Amino acid sequence: MHAMHALFRDPRVRPRARRLRGLALAGTACALLSCGVAPHGAQQGAAAERDAGRAKALNILFVGLDSRAGLTPETRDRLHVNGKACDCTDVMMLMHVSADRRRVSFVSLPRDSYVRFAPHKDGDKPLTSHQGKINAAHQHGGPALTVRTVEQATGLRVDHYAETDFADFVKTVDTLGGARICTRKALWDENAGLDITEGKHDLAGREALRYARARHVTPPGDLGRVRRQQQLVAGILQRLTGGEAAGDPVALLRTARAFRETVRTDDGLTARKLVRLAGELRGLSPARTEFATVPIDGFDHRVPTWGSTLTWDEPRARAMFRALREDRPLRNEPRLRPPHGVRPVAMEPNLIPVRVEGTDEASLRVRNALRRNGFDVLDGTGGGVGPAAAKDAKGTTITYAPGYDREAEVLATALPRAKALPEVGHARTLTVRPGTARTRLARIVHDRSSVEGAPATAEALACDPTGGHGPR
Repeated sequence: MHAMHALFRDPRVRPRARRLRGLALAGTACALLSCGVAPHGAQQGAAAERDAGRAKALNILFVGLDSRAGLTPETRDRLHVNGKACDCTDVMMLMHVSADRRRVSFVSLPRDSYVRFAPHKDGDKPLTSHQGKINAAHQHGGPALTVRTVEQATGLRVDHYAETDFADFVKTVDTLGGARICTRKALWDENAGLDITEGKHDLAGREALRYARARHVTPPGDLGRVRRQQQLVAGILQRLTGGEAAGDPVALLRTARAFRETVRTDDGLTARKLVRLAGELRGLSPARTEFATVPIDGFDHRVPTWGSTLTWDEPRARAMFRALREDRPLRNEPRLRPPHGVRPVAMEPNLIPVRVEGTDEASLRVRNALRRNGFDVLDGTGGGVGPAAAKDAKGTTITYAPGYDREAEVLATALPRAKALPEVGHARTLTVRPGTARTRLARIVHDRSSVEGAPATAEALACDPTGGHGPR
């Protein structure tokens, strides 16, 4: 029997209330990485960790429950979490630590992923194995079924499990010294209580929670939120690598103990083992820490009872999990990248109406290229050059109505050197005005997963140390 599965049925498992929340994921993952993670085989001792003198790779599953049990109305208001709970896992993230301890990979599993649950008892019904949203596995069978369902869906063995809640997320981030994030635009989400300006921010625990929970900002939905959570983890790592815990054994132990107090784990994930692996992971650079989201090919797969779900891109998902099983870095996997020379975009080009100004050969060339890329290129040449275009007669400009930033970004991907300018009063149709210089063109493909979830290093996701604004 899987030793960890037995732990979840053992009444001696550490008795923390099951009022746990997945959006604490960023803090718990960072805490575990910063302190090290317990080696596989917690019930067998250190000997089980070695195979002919070589450490084995580890997989740790972080989850959090959409549960507000135990939170007072005042705390809910303070944390901005006054919503309906479902006692399901709101976020899941697998952390893979390579056998040589020189690389760590985080893979997010979107909560609405439509998968087959591992066989389980459903009340008085006989053993069953039905499909559903992966976040509901906890409702049907607690942590044990959650772990087995993830193992079945990914083909990976889960060595350890950890979960936490809203309040403990805040404590964990504060204990770790906060998180540094960067944004190229102001972000506001009333539902999450998020309101931050463009630029660099050092977030305390409560602000980090709001950043991790936001869904109604660009890019919207779960994939955008997952990427922001990954940026949050990268930001905490950036702070930790230069902080006191980086080389101070006493600080490491203190952080490990604080982590154990704010995160519910299996019994094998002891503070001692956390600290021990910290030595093995010492010197791990942001360039060797990578983040990805399981590839999605269906963003609104409708299922009776379950509603709107996400379906995985099975060929690419298999390639991702095969790489982890074989202990290889995700960012080197060709199956996880678009074809060479093709740029991914997050919206279907045929949903974006475009008009190209001019009747000369250069304008015709741009018009035909955009049609080949699938844009809805309207007939006609438009109404002449407006004030925004006059700012740059040499280069190509894209003008658009405020609020259509995502559409403009897709169009700008197909026209790499074009300058995108919002223009008050502009029609919904985007306007392209080729300049006197030759317009550069690029091939694009609608691949939202690659835009918002492709493998990226912590170095790429964290704030630019030189003062740049980092990722969007």
